[in-house]
Amino acid sequence: MDKGTNATEVLEGRAYRLQHPWVGIVNRSQADINKNVDMIVARRKEREYFETSPDYGHLAGKMGSEYLAKLLSQHLELVIRQRIPSIISMINKTIDELNAELDRIGRPVAADGGAQLYMILELCRAFDRVFKEHLDGGRPGGDRIYGVFDHQLPAALKKLPFDRHLSLKNVQKVVTEADGYQPHLIAPEQGYRRLIDGSITYFKGPAEASVDAVMFLLVLL
Repeated sequence: MDKGTNATEVLEGRAYRLQHPWVGIVNRSQADINKNVDMIVARRKEREYFETSPDYGHLAGKMGSEYLAKLLSQHLELVIRQRIPSIISMINKTIDELNAELDRIGRPVAADGGAQLYMILELCRAFDRVFKEHLDGGRPGGDRIYGVFDHQLPAALKKLPFDRHLSLKNVQKVVTEADGYQPHLIAPEQGYRRLIDGSITYFKGPAEASVDAVMFLLVLL
């Protein structure tokens, strides 16, 4: 500001009113900068200027760089306090989104064996709970899962060649082969085991197909 200029009306807010009060400061002059006057000395001269000024002495308590810094700090603190709820809300929303993403792609697997076992059991419990909700009608698609066991699996089982596998001719052949060169009065257990194992093998295809069908439905659901 040029010498002889009086800014009292501006600083008092009468000439132009601001949302926040005017704060006058006295910066170092070019001569002070050339003389390497440090900021501590400059702030002391600033205080002395306002305290001894006949025009601004009554405003000395609300003038100067130190008061401006204090005012700005208070304003910044107020703004931060006002923004904290929205910042917390944004952080919580981000955390929820990240947790949802982790649930979708899978969380990190712990290196400890006990922790891994616990995680596996938790996943099994979660799967069991969701699967039961589908079957009980709490979630959609339960009727389609029932359809696999009520229609697809029975239809596949009816097509299995049990009539040929358990025919008298085949049973006699399997038992004879298990009996060996020395026939027994009672057919040996090995023959029956072969018949049972062969029958169970036939179940494998339809059972795996049913599991795949249910898994496909669960993925869609």
